[in-house]
Amino acid sequence: MVVRPPLGGSPHPYIPATEADRARMLQRIGAADVEALFADLPAAALDPEIRLPAALTEPELIELLVDRAAANADPARPDFLGAGAYRHAIPAVTAHLAARSEFVTAYTPYQPEISQGTLQSAFEYQSVVCELTGLDVSNTGLYDVASATAEACLLAARVTGRGAVALLEPIHPGTADVVGTYARGAGLRVDMLASPEQASADHACLVVQQPDFLGAIVDLEPLAEAAHAQGALLVAVADPFALGMLRAPGEAGADIVTGEGRDLAGPPQFGGPSLGLFAARLEHLRQMPGRIVGRTRELHAPAGGEPRTGYVLTLQAREQFIRRERATSNVSTAQALIALAFTVTVQALGPRGLRAAAELCFQRAHDAARRIAALDGYETPQRGPWFSEFLVRGLLPAAELAAALRARGIGPGLDVSGRPEPQARQALLFAVTEATPDAHVDALVEALAEIGAAP
Repeated sequence: MVVRPPLGGSPHPYIPATEADRARMLQRIGAADVEALFADLPAAALDPEIRLPAALTEPELIELLVDRAAANADPARPDFLGAGAYRHAIPAVTAHLAARSEFVTAYTPYQPEISQGTLQSAFEYQSVVCELTGLDVSNTGLYDVASATAEACLLAARVTGRGAVALLEPIHPGTADVVGTYARGAGLRVDMLASPEQASADHACLVVQQPDFLGAIVDLEPLAEAAHAQGALLVAVADPFALGMLRAPGEAGADIVTGEGRDLAGPPQFGGPSLGLFAARLEHLRQMPGRIVGRTRELHAPAGGEPRTGYVLTLQAREQFIRRERATSNVSTAQALIALAFTVTVQALGPRGLRAAAELCFQRAHDAARRIAALDGYETPQRGPWFSEFLVRGLLPAAELAAALRARGIGPGLDVSGRPEPQARQALLFAVTEATPDAHVDALVEALAEIGAAP
């Protein structure tokens, strides 16, 4: 079979540039040939040998995948790992409604006349996020909490014209890493602060996690006052589930709120896919990243009827596909399905239901911590009021205690013994939620008692 080159003369059917086009581009950038574009890469990385196994039949492939999946931890085993991903009780209606055809669209809802279901669900999502955070405007969601927080830092830098951002410890190290990556490209300095008093007039924003990485509930109001006194914005990285019980960050003075919405959409699923919440004050509307959906009404009603309500993408000029290098963000998509599931869960619970679930989570976690602290040789060091995660320290070093729990079929908390906080010394960070079965807590307490009694 002969494959004809496309119009334009390129011998490669999916590359529209001709040889003459490529020659002009190379000349413009001062490169002798295409190979010169890769001169800085190690030779071994240019054309590495890829050793692939022989092709499998479909039954053989299924058998292989089943074997690989069997290596995953049993989801029914007791597991107390949190540190940013939590298992909550999700109403059954969430999966049912999220799968309905009204919300299915191809990639992105640019054609509002055929995407009303998706657009309306995004509008409802924005409304839910604004109510949870106590702020004025929300976008339709970003990739995850880390990228949302990084975008918040970029927004603060644009608004203030400053060249540094401050992150208050303890904050999730993954969030700090992503902020650092974004900041490096934007030419911003990232300062990790042990105290809000270290914030200065150099900083565009002060970023604080609520609850913080080690589980403590943060009083945001004095932090907002400290940030505003330096002319900086306060960015609160808030757990939306905990906001069912805690004060809305916007009411406490936060200017931007980000968060992770995945845990209210379904199970952790090994950490993904995620949903980054992003809400801000109205004055920052035109600097916000991502999409915003607006609600409008027809100018002319159909014959004999009322003007119909419609939903459309609005304020898209911020996105890179329109403004290019002048865009405030290169985000041009959204985690629409996860945002839909998040919205259904929050609305199914309602304000009172979400508060009741958060309070139950709080109570169960504190009950588990009390039982562990009552064991000989164990303590649960605290740094003030906390929500659902707590530190545990035993007679064994943290790594050995974690290994002993795994040997007994229990997933331990995260080893945070390398952190600078004194309370984290040789400690594990455990998470207990309203969805943690009583039997799992019983098994943990029994295992810890057995480990503590071992010679």
